[in-house]
Amino acid sequence: MNGKTKVVTYTRDPQTRFQHAPYETKFAEWIKIVAKANVTDVEAIIISEPWVIGDTYEEIVESLSRLGGTFLALNIAQRKETVADN
Repeated sequence: MNGKTKVVTYTRDPQTRFQHAPYETKFAEWIKIVAKANVTDVEAIIISEPWVIGDTYEEIVESLSRLGGTFLALNIAQRKETVADN
């Protein structure tokens, strides 16, 4: 390793929050990023807030389970002061 960590960011359009769609549709881009990062030399994925990977507990768990076995780190960039806004 050259001492530099390769990272990718994942963002999600806030307009897609709480849409009634299957997980694979709502989070198609997340699924692609995890799959692509897993086969490259990316070491971490950065998200801005937890809601980016799921609107419900089940969706967040599904998103995290997709990281299982990939050896990718997940970093949350910042935490807002008011939890209700997350």
